[in-house]
Amino acid sequence: MPDKMEDFVKVVIEKLECKNPIIICGFPGMGLVGNIVSQFLMDQFNMTNCGYVESRLFPPVAIVYGGLVKNPVRIYENAEQEIMIVFSDIPIDPVISGEVGRSIIKWADTVKPKEVITIAGLATTGEEHRVFAAGATQDDLVKFKDDALLFEVGTISGVPGVIMNECRNHYIPAVCILGETRGANPDPRSSAELVKVLAKVYGWKINVDILIKEADQIEQMMHKLSEQVGEAEAKPSKDYSMYG
Repeated sequence: MPDKMEDFVKVVIEKLECKNPIIICGFPGMGLVGNIVSQFLMDQFNMTNCGYVESRLFPPVAIVYGGLVKNPVRIYENAEQEIMIVFSDIPIDPVISGEVGRSIIKWADTVKPKEVITIAGLATTGEEHRVFAAGATQDDLVKFKDDALLFEVGTISGVPGVIMNECRNHYIPAVCILGETRGANPDPRSSAELVKVLAKVYGWKINVDILIKEADQIEQMMHKLSEQVGEAEAKPSKDYSMYG
């Protein structure tokens, strides 16, 4: 019997202490804003790895930090802050973006999240680093009205877009925060402006200056990781069909 699409994506939770958390989702995209913001928050909140997302259709890579191998798509938590982060080091192929997003929200619904936040970059040709917000409902946008611009018209692509649709369909409070960025290169400065907005809205006591000061170093690190993942994807490998 052909495999069902949901058999290709699975959320695995090894240990969970959070109850009714805010869930933040950071996936590779324009300016790698989702990755940079999520990594910075994980460091600031001293979050611990509590699970991962797996799929046979992910690129054939293992991510290494400090000599240790980690799953490419991981889940972190801080029970004291009641925050969880779904973080991806790899780009998600559009072919499975829908199922990845749906699988994450299907799992998220089981932990009764207070809110889901997706982070994304917004392409611009200007020099500003403005921050925009789009909500699953009008009520979800209220808290951002003084600190972010309304994302009036446009599209949210990839996993963040799927997550927003799924939250809307399942009545889960959700907001997508988008940081203006000039291109595909890592943009920690745009990420810093986005973090400032989140910190103010949610009352998080975090030092954004660290992100700004380390902007050059972060740009180099994220660019190198992006190149390595791209090289791995380009190498010939077994053709994994949707139907096995």
